[in-house]
Amino acid sequence: MTTSPSFSLALVSMPWPAFNRPSVQLGSLKSYLAQDEIDTPSLSVHCFHPYLEVAQLLGEEVYQWLASEVWVCEALYSAILFPDNSQSAIALIEQGLISAGKKNLFDIPATIALLDDHLERWLHSIIWEKFSLVGFSICLNQLLATLAAIKRLRKLYPALPIAVGGSSCTPVAAPALADLFAINYVVCGEGEEALHHLCSHMDNKRALPASIYVREQGWGTGKQRLQLQSLSSLPCPDYDDYFAQLKTSFPGGFRPVLPIEFSRGCWWGKCSFCNLNIQWQGYRFKKAEQMYIELTELRKRYSCLDYTFTDNALPVRDSLEFFDRCANEPGDYRFFAEIRASQRGSELARLQQGGLDAIQVGIEAFSTSLLQRFNKGMRVIDNLAIMRDALSCGVVLDGNLIIAFPGSSDEEIAETMTNLDFAFPFHPLTTATFFLGAGSPVDCQPAEFGILARLAHPANKKLFPGQILASFPQLIKGYRGDRQQQKQKWQQVTKKVMAWQEYHQQRGRDIYRHPLLSFRDGNDFIDIRQECPDGRVLRHRLEGTSRRIYLSCLDIINIEHLLKRFPRIRLAVMENFLASMVSKRLMFSENNHYLALAVHNSNTNCARGVL
Repeated sequence: MTTSPSFSLALVSMPWPAFNRPSVQLGSLKSYLAQDEIDTPSLSVHCFHPYLEVAQLLGEEVYQWLASEVWVCEALYSAILFPDNSQSAIALIEQGLISAGKKNLFDIPATIALLDDHLERWLHSIIWEKFSLVGFSICLNQLLATLAAIKRLRKLYPALPIAVGGSSCTPVAAPALADLFAINYVVCGEGEEALHHLCSHMDNKRALPASIYVREQGWGTGKQRLQLQSLSSLPCPDYDDYFAQLKTSFPGGFRPVLPIEFSRGCWWGKCSFCNLNIQWQGYRFKKAEQMYIELTELRKRYSCLDYTFTDNALPVRDSLEFFDRCANEPGDYRFFAEIRASQRGSELARLQQGGLDAIQVGIEAFSTSLLQRFNKGMRVIDNLAIMRDALSCGVVLDGNLIIAFPGSSDEEIAETMTNLDFAFPFHPLTTATFFLGAGSPVDCQPAEFGILARLAHPANKKLFPGQILASFPQLIKGYRGDRQQQKQKWQQVTKKVMAWQEYHQQRGRDIYRHPLLSFRDGNDFIDIRQECPDGRVLRHRLEGTSRRIYLSCLDIINIEHLLKRFPRIRLAVMENFLASMVSKRLMFSENNHYLALAVHNSNTNCARGVL
């Protein structure tokens, strides 16, 4: 790179990412393009995070809530982008606020006016003509804000080259994005190499790859998709611009959570409802040593100890090595990551010792047949095991229960209702109504899941004028089938999950220090304390062989192995004991496999004096 740049690139991340995190997309792109071996001559990259200013204007509470509400936050910018359609967008916002019980959280017209004014001021605060190219990252919840910014930027600078990329820029949507919103380039799939080629193309007429759609010309001519063969070539992300803007937007400061990336794609990659990986080809991950070096560099550069992994699923072996390294080296790190339910027991304990204190797990269902149709590769007993182990380790577990999945049977709903009683002692889950994601297996094979037709999602009908929606493929679709019937049938599950959440909120005691179901070991007996949904506290004592059988079920075990471990116990006696434990909800059983649900209330992981 020369010291006097001739090609200047602006990268923008519009609302609504979490404001306390820099954009990993922008940080990764900037650091990759800044490498000495990248052959675009005289390239400089400047990153902009206007969502920081929006968070400061709205206030942290309002911004955080909006960032978690896909349709509401998109609707705010829909009213700005399509003023003639604003009443439909406002109706969608009102509906979202009422459904969430937050009707008076903010004044809708005033908030739209504030965002409109901010967008205008922000666009005029930057000298855009100095940039050779302006690129916008469009990921979850960023589509309408980005399109609103592009529309106004195009009016101010008609000849300014504009590119978009990110997980929302699918190949099927690329032509509509370019043509409807006057966007010069749409990058589909992974961005580093594609953006490198685009900058080179604009600077010295290098050919464009086929993963870039050019307005009025169509697709490029190279390989269908350009992506890194290995993540080993990725440098540490550059978050300097975010921290510089943070000082201006939040002069009082706060402690950001830095996003880091261990892998891309999903090593499981089989879930029938999932479309999170359509931008990736295969699963790639960094080695543990590279990940630790990157962590150390980020800590030194930004003085941060809190990190969130952006992975859909951590690489199992290398993540264990990484967290072992964190446990054995100085640094009080705290991490969030998404993991699979198979990473429980001693594996989860090792992750926790290295600083993993919050996880998201794809629980999705408490019905065996539903899990099979989801193609999760997990059982209900596996889901309960990781929920118990997370509680035992002091790791906060968040997860969803997918409700109203097409074709769900009454038996599956009844099974879910029953099994929620066994999950009651653990951190509550959240219900998530099934949506049809573009490119998911359900979308690609709709008839297999009872979907009769794929339509525009009802919310998108309120976000976009009809003539635009008709020609603009969306990531979230509506469908015709048994949707309304499923919504009605699953109401009982929604109510039960809400009651589960409310009990834990009203209890007022930290379940990690005061678990609802726990045991203390007396060497030849165990005392079990059980707090019930009605507030009653039951106590159980298991002595001798009963104690040893219960402890043997702390790991999932089938009855055949239990009988081998306790050869003096007759089958009928064993079955009667296990059945009594299940009836009391001290154990869970599935296909002759058993799991003890109580967490060990030892001095090391729970408060003393609970029993």
